[in-house]
Amino acid sequence: MVIYGSFSKQNQYYCTKQIFQNNIILTTNKEFEFFYRNGETMTNQDTDIKFVDNWSKEDIVALYKSAGWWKESYDPSAITQLITGSFAFAVAVNPSSGKAIGMGRIISDGVSDAYIQDLVVLPEYRRQGIGKQLVNALLDRCLSKGMTWIGLISEPGQDGFYSSLGFKTMNNHIPMIYQIEEKNALK
Repeated sequence: MVIYGSFSKQNQYYCTKQIFQNNIILTTNKEFEFFYRNGETMTNQDTDIKFVDNWSKEDIVALYKSAGWWKESYDPSAITQLITGSFAFAVAVNPSSGKAIGMGRIISDGVSDAYIQDLVVLPEYRRQGIGKQLVNALLDRCLSKGMTWIGLISEPGQDGFYSSLGFKTMNNHIPMIYQIEEKNALK
């Protein structure tokens, strides 16, 4: 058994990683959730986490809209490039419908630094551990490639969620964004 992830005294959270019959089993003790990973898929009873190179544009646009991140001026055909241009793109899939109910992606050079971005779960599926599954899958992908600097920018009010997964505030650092004209965005 190898310790994986992080430890937080405040939340008494840790994650262990075991290899059993060619499957990697990730277990968290905080809520006794079990994630099974076989190849590119992690599952629990209600959700599959899949790393994909392509997915339904409609599903992905619906996820971006649910987070308030999609503008009607954006071109849905850019979704394919958004997915393939990511270091890794994960979707949480409802097995009964086959629809994406959550997503997250990694922006990285694949060597040193990685950024988790665009983590979202549809509102009706939130607070069921799906976001945690997505983050754990994305972290696993980064750590398996030897990346040790993994960052993200949290939406206001979500810092507790991320700190429960081992992320810490970067004091004395200021996230910044370059402002461009909206007409040039996502073309």
